[in-house]
Amino acid sequence: LTVAREAAAKAVELAETAEDLDTFFQSVIAHAEETLAKTPEMLPVLKEAGVVDSGGQGLLEVYHGAYDGFLGKEIDYTQFDKAKGPAVTKIDAQTEADIKFGYCTEFIILLNQPMSEETEHEFKKFLMSLGDSIVLVADDEIVKVHVHTNHPGQAIEKALTFGALSRMKIDNMREEHQEKLIKDAEKMAKEQAEQEEKEEAAQPPKEVGFISVSVGKGMTEIFKELGVDYLIEGGQTMNPSTEDMLNAIAKVNAKTIYIFPNNKNIVLAANQARDLTEDKEIVVVPTKTIPQGITAMISYVPEKNSAENTEAMLQAIEHVKTGQITYAVRDTRIDDKEIHEGDMMGIGDHGILAVGKDRMEVAKETVAQMVDDESEVISIYYGADTEEAEAEELATVLEEAYPECDVELNAGGQPIYYYVISVE
Repeated sequence: LTVAREAAAKAVELAETAEDLDTFFQSVIAHAEETLAKTPEMLPVLKEAGVVDSGGQGLLEVYHGAYDGFLGKEIDYTQFDKAKGPAVTKIDAQTEADIKFGYCTEFIILLNQPMSEETEHEFKKFLMSLGDSIVLVADDEIVKVHVHTNHPGQAIEKALTFGALSRMKIDNMREEHQEKLIKDAEKMAKEQAEQEEKEEAAQPPKEVGFISVSVGKGMTEIFKELGVDYLIEGGQTMNPSTEDMLNAIAKVNAKTIYIFPNNKNIVLAANQARDLTEDKEIVVVPTKTIPQGITAMISYVPEKNSAENTEAMLQAIEHVKTGQITYAVRDTRIDDKEIHEGDMMGIGDHGILAVGKDRMEVAKETVAQMVDDESEVISIYYGADTEEAEAEELATVLEEAYPECDVELNAGGQPIYYYVISVE
């Protein structure tokens, strides 16, 4: 506003005497540049940061462009990254963090009557008592106000004594600073991840890589510990697409990649991604549950070739039975079982295994339906909505009920399912 006002005033002054537009434009722009250079002395926050007013500098670029247009100058667009005028220095994070007056307050007063110079001076003095970075521009009908203050309400109350307010805007500068820090951190993390991907892509490909669909923090950690290279978030409520699979394949730098869909609904997408990939050998192991994926990964033996490992994985997952404990969202009837909204259900590989009101009882009945004389291992993965103490109690009950089986308890962290239980 200051640069615009001073440039306009200079233009009015020169318009009476200027003999040609070329000299006129040069003089107006020169005066605007002088005004811009003085802005750090007008606004304390600019002086503290060591910068000129950014809006004024932007306006000056417009003036230069208009003058170039007047001259019919051929524009070299490669020069646009070279800023004209005084250099801009960014305010550092510490300066922003130590903001003395937290609210950037702006509004326009629609005056009831013209404001005298004395009244304007008194109003500006009042604003200075509330904060800093004062900009007050007045004419006979309106007053444009900008102030950084901790008490925007007081500035507004005073302004209302002169007339109605319009275009009111109050920004929390400390909050904006925090958002900026978060965005900067996210940008840095993204750049770092991209750099790591580039460095990894530059390395010669390894022989074998693994991609697995997972759901829940605990499940994901288990797959990472087993050596899976890339995890795709998936499950019943968020099934990854063929495109997700292709993106994962692109990020795994390996000649042969095994994919564990871990959900019957995702097997088709994995197969399509395999068929669309030409530069890598893709092996889709048709795992339909998370426990099957874990078992398949454990079954991998580095010394075996691709065909041998694939066969071993397929045989291993055939011996994995999975039960998932969740709740019913509506009344229904499945597999000759009456199910009411809110009931606990034990869902097996091929249908409903148990239904009831008590979560622990339904979990026990579900396991009873899966265990047979050949069972050796019972693995419990408790979900995000299940307390560890309750899961430990279930593990103890199953150890006592099936002493011939090893019972393993893991924090799965999966949503929707209170327990995912496998029997091998």
